[in-house]
Amino acid sequence: MAYVVPPMDTPSVPVAGSDDRFPVRRIFCVGRNYAAHAREMGRDPDREPPFFFTKPCDAVVEDGAVIPYPPQTGNLHYEAELVVAIGSGGADIPEAEALGHVWGYALGNDLTRRDLQNAAKELSRPWDFAKGFDNSAVVGPVHPVSEVGHPTEGAIWLEVNGEEKQRGDLAEMIWTVPEVISILSQTMTLQPGDLIMTGTPAGVGKLVPGDVCTVSVDGLGSLTTTIGPRA
Repeated sequence: MAYVVPPMDTPSVPVAGSDDRFPVRRIFCVGRNYAAHAREMGRDPDREPPFFFTKPCDAVVEDGAVIPYPPQTGNLHYEAELVVAIGSGGADIPEAEALGHVWGYALGNDLTRRDLQNAAKELSRPWDFAKGFDNSAVVGPVHPVSEVGHPTEGAIWLEVNGEEKQRGDLAEMIWTVPEVISILSQTMTLQPGDLIMTGTPAGVGKLVPGDVCTVSVDGLGSLTTTIGPRA
């Protein structure tokens, strides 16, 4: 069999402390999973069940990359996140068994064209172009569960050019990692290589060309991205 166009290479991210790579199959993102962020987006966190959106797997960007400022926006935002790397798949996963499907954890930055997202909300349209554009899923090295366990608390913060912009705690997530995995698996059969970006604390804001953006989580190190000139 021959492909009529060249098939793409498998997107992947490094495994921390190893030459191995973690293949990326799909990227799921949890919307408004920290109460303070939900409020800054004008929502009531006590009334909304979790919802999800996706990014294409080839939107993934590694630690240390310089990425071009994306087209079609004047309001690019950062969003610091904990990322869950799925190692074994399943459907209708019970919450009590969910952590057994996790291979590891990483840091993430859910880059967002906020002006496009706001326009989509106004028109009740999908967020695809606001969330799933090229280079929009910054993901650091994956730390195996065997080394870091399952982080349920600890500081998560983000700095731009050395100035802190976001700070929260993993314990502040409205929907925990086991809950997120269980609920998502009721709609999608999760597969090895899936990543789940678990939401961002309050304090999201604007990036401009030349900015250096760093995400950190206690016990998982840091993730740095530089915003280059406009594409």
